[in-house]
Amino acid sequence: MAEVSGSEGAYMNARWKQWLAVAVVVALLTLAFEGTVDNYGHQYTQQALKRALVTFAIARGLNAVISVAQGTQVAIEPAGVGVNFAPGQILDPLNDLIEWFSWVMLMAATSLGIQELLLTILSAKIFAWVLIGVAAMTGLLMWRRRRSPHHAMQSWLSRFLLLLLVVRFSVPLMALASEGLYTGFMNERYDSSKQSIQSVTDKIGEINRSAESAAKTPEDESLLGTAKRLYQSTVETLDVRSYVDRYQAAAADVSEQVVNLIVVFVMQTVLLPLLFLWSVIQVGRRLMYVDTAPRLHG
Repeated sequence: MAEVSGSEGAYMNARWKQWLAVAVVVALLTLAFEGTVDNYGHQYTQQALKRALVTFAIARGLNAVISVAQGTQVAIEPAGVGVNFAPGQILDPLNDLIEWFSWVMLMAATSLGIQELLLTILSAKIFAWVLIGVAAMTGLLMWRRRRSPHHAMQSWLSRFLLLLLVVRFSVPLMALASEGLYTGFMNERYDSSKQSIQSVTDKIGEINRSAESAAKTPEDESLLGTAKRLYQSTVETLDVRSYVDRYQAAAADVSEQVVNLIVVFVMQTVLLPLLFLWSVIQVGRRLMYVDTAPRLHG
C-alpha cells in the first residue's frame, strides 16, 4: 500500500510539474504575441541610441574646436624678428583622447543599432508562430503516456523550445537590464560629464575667437607703426602665455569626464551584451544535457 501511495505521489508531482511548465510556456507565448516587453525594449534601446549619437556629436564638436585651437597662430616680433606660436598645441594629448572617444561612441551607436535590429527580428510575428508550432508539437508528445518511440523526439523538441524562448526574450530583457543599470547608477554621471564637456567646448571656442582676433593686426609701415608693433609684440608675448594657461584651465578635468562617459557606454553596449551572450550560450549548452521528457507511469 505504501509503495502504491508513493507511486501515486510521484505521479502527481510529475503532473504538477507538467502543468507548471505549461503555464510558464503559455505565459511566455502570450508575452511574445502581446509585445509589451518588446515595446519597452525598443523604447529603451532608442533612448540609449539617442544618447550615444548626442554624445558622439559632442565629442566631434570638442574635437573641432581643439583642431581650430591647434591651427590658430599668434604672431609676435621680439626684437623685430617675427615668430609664430600656436598655444593650442598644448591640447594635443587631449585631442588624441577625444579621437579615441569618438571611435568608442561610434562603436556604441553601432552596437545599439544592432540591438535594435535584433529586437525587430525577434519581435516579428513569424517568430512567435514558430514558437507556438514547436510548443504545440512538444505538448502533443508530452501528454502521450508511452515513452517509446516518442521520448527522444519530445526531449529534443523540449530543449529546442526552451532555447527558442531564451533567445526570444534575451534581447528585450538585456535592453531592460541596461536601462535599469543606467537609471540606477549612471544617469547622474552621464549628465554631469556631458554638461562639463559641452562647457569646455564653449570655453575653448571663446579662447579661439580671442586668439583669432589678436592675430589680425593692421599693416602699418610708419615709424609710429613700428613702435606700436614692438610694444604689441611684448604684450602678445604675455598673451601667448595667457592663452596656454587658459587652454590648460579649460581642459583641466575634461579627460576625467571623457573617461566617465566611456565607462557608461562600454558598460551599456559592450560588457552587458557580452554578459547576456555568455549567459545565453551557457543556458543553451546546459539545455543540451537536460532530460526534459516526463517520466510518468500508470
